[in-house]
Amino acid sequence: MSDALMRTYARLPVAFERGEGAWLTDNKGERYLDALSGIGVCNLGHGHPVITQAIAEQARTLLHTSNLYRIPLQERLAAKLCELADMAAIFFTNSGAEANEAALKLARLYGRKRNIDTPTVMVMDGGFHGRTLATLSATGNRRVQAGFDPLVDGFVRVPYDDLAAVERAGNNNNRIVAVLVEPIQGEAGVVVPDKGYLTGLRRICDERAWLLMLDEVQTGLGRTGAWFAHQRLGAKPDVLTLAKALGNGYPIGACLARGEAAELFEPGSHGSTFGGNPLACRVGLAVLQTLQSERLVQRASRLGERMFAQLQAGLAGRPGVRAVRGLGLMQGIALEWPCTELVYQALDRKLLINVTEQSVLRLLPPLILTDEEAQWITHTVIDLVTSFLSNSGTTRRG
Repeated sequence: MSDALMRTYARLPVAFERGEGAWLTDNKGERYLDALSGIGVCNLGHGHPVITQAIAEQARTLLHTSNLYRIPLQERLAAKLCELADMAAIFFTNSGAEANEAALKLARLYGRKRNIDTPTVMVMDGGFHGRTLATLSATGNRRVQAGFDPLVDGFVRVPYDDLAAVERAGNNNNRIVAVLVEPIQGEAGVVVPDKGYLTGLRRICDERAWLLMLDEVQTGLGRTGAWFAHQRLGAKPDVLTLAKALGNGYPIGACLARGEAAELFEPGSHGSTFGGNPLACRVGLAVLQTLQSERLVQRASRLGERMFAQLQAGLAGRPGVRAVRGLGLMQGIALEWPCTELVYQALDRKLLINVTEQSVLRLLPPLILTDEEAQWITHTVIDLVTSFLSNSGTTRRG
């Protein structure tokens, strides 16, 4: 481990040199099945030939000009994303946090147009929106906020999946102008809201003239078995943020808007030096075209249902298992006690997983997963969790 790196990550004792499909190979020649996709980024897996070709061709042609000039590839990608999401306009960024920053700035402009001096955005307990100061302030996890006070003002927080709490907060605060929420909470442990939650938020926002802003940085672009999770959950946003899978590993994010929200930014009100550069947009177009041509969004739905059923059959109802939950290829197994050691045990089995919130095993495999790879993941996870619960239960009873 290099002493020249800031100690911001608790890195696992493995270094990868190359990848192919759902597999990564380390510097010792060992192969690992990637059930995390770089935290929901590499939906097309590693080394996809279409993405590789797009990067190589564009790198030979043009990398960057800045947004002082027209960028035809940016215009093409914006049109395609707006078509898929049924939105009107896009601002391109380099990350999900930046996309959420843009959404928060839209909310403030929206409030100011309504003569609200201190526009306030409603956010949720357990939400995660990034690590810049504004998105960290919007995040509902005190552990990741610790040490960074004073946080940015202008947020009111309510419990996730609680429409009554949203109504109460609205009745008590006339400065609220928008709701920022994840359709499914990822970092909080793959928390899927009750049916009707998003449609209820849409209704409340319409009644109170609030913007509904959906953070689909983790759920977007096929992960849940639809292009966007809100399409499965029944609520159309006014503002939508994306990143992660849009570049399949190359940094790119986007803030999409419709209606009044799409008209708020003017020249000079926001910007990005690198956002939407030719290389990023060429990769984004290749990602969308591949997802469509290989019908991977539909596959994520079918394969996700199969994996979920296998995990439910193998783990649901076992002592120590709180829940098996998820949608599409975004799945989590919530346990009764901390289980971070499962990451190391899976690593020994040549499987890459993640544990979030200390006790939720999270799976975000690539959408190009084969049936055999999917079955190996579920069988290995069931075996790992069963063994962990047996040993942990014995220790705790003792």
